[in-house]
Amino acid sequence: MSTLVATILLVVVVVLIVLAIVRSVRIIPQATAGIVERFGRYHRTLNAGLNVVTPFVDRLRPLIDLREQVVSFPPQPVITRDNLVVGIDTVIYFQVTDPRAATYEVANYITAVEQLTVTTLRNVVGGMDLETALTSRDQINTELRQELDEATGKWGIRVGRVELKAIEPPSSIQDSMEKQMRADRDKRAAILSAEGNKQSAILNAEGERQAAVLKARGESEAAVLRAEAEAKAQAARARGQAEAILTVFRAIHEGNPDQRLLAYQYMQMLPQIAQGDSNKLWIVPSEIGKALEGIGGLIGGARPQAVPTTQEPVNNSGPGSQLDPPAGRHAGLEGWLTGSGGPVHDGAVGDGEGRAVPGAGHAGSAPFNDDPSLV
Repeated sequence: MSTLVATILLVVVVVLIVLAIVRSVRIIPQATAGIVERFGRYHRTLNAGLNVVTPFVDRLRPLIDLREQVVSFPPQPVITRDNLVVGIDTVIYFQVTDPRAATYEVANYITAVEQLTVTTLRNVVGGMDLETALTSRDQINTELRQELDEATGKWGIRVGRVELKAIEPPSSIQDSMEKQMRADRDKRAAILSAEGNKQSAILNAEGERQAAVLKARGESEAAVLRAEAEAKAQAARARGQAEAILTVFRAIHEGNPDQRLLAYQYMQMLPQIAQGDSNKLWIVPSEIGKALEGIGGLIGGARPQAVPTTQEPVNNSGPGSQLDPPAGRHAGLEGWLTGSGGPVHDGAVGDGEGRAVPGAGHAGSAPFNDDPSLV
């Protein structure tokens, strides 16, 4: 009996020893910490690795994660300065730096951080209007992080970053913002289109101006070239005419023409002077008397006897009948051609019919070569 009791006692002692050993040895994982309380008071903090505590005296509280944690809070209604209620989602990145303070300074540091974030967010966003809040996320994040880091420092918590996931204004405000955005985009599109049209018109005007300038310059150069060519052509024609006149003049003087030939050529030019459908009045030049004087001398020299210059009648039946004018000859024109000075009545003269030809009676008073127009 005593042996059995001794065996049972031995087993109980062994179990107690094993249990004491198990309770006295604590293995703390990496990036965690343990708070040890002795008789209900803080005793020490266990770090990562193998730790030994006093069994049945020390008590180990739940381990605290020392890694950086991410907590996403549900949307919080926040009133902006222009009295608009917007829902803001926040994400906080924090890390426990002091396990003892995180255990004893605050009951639940997760809830404390959430509520502190909400109140700080309302203070920061409440001083902004909606437009500023939508465009100033970095400023809101910075102010939130500073406020939270300063408030959670005594809790043994370091706030690393605060991010705003979304800022959701009311649906009516969203519709108004979309309309405003569309109007603003339409305005910018219209401005860009107008600027494009303006630039296009300016470029077209510059192109037309340059084209007009080039065209005018080309026409000016072409006109100058045409004028130079015309001047050269006129000069060449003038030189040709001068050479032709000089050649004719030289040929005439070298041929030594007499007055009869020149008078005959002069008479041949008279029909060309009278040509023209619009000629109503023909003026006999004053030099025609001298020309007719030469022609009269030519005709008079061809007769064997001189034509009587008196008004006495001539016997046509005498021996001088062979000198009578032939049939169809105009007696007055023949007398004018012979230099008798009598009046000429010819229907070809036009309005001067029945009148005496000026200068005909004085045809023999001056030599034929004295007229410079006939030389």
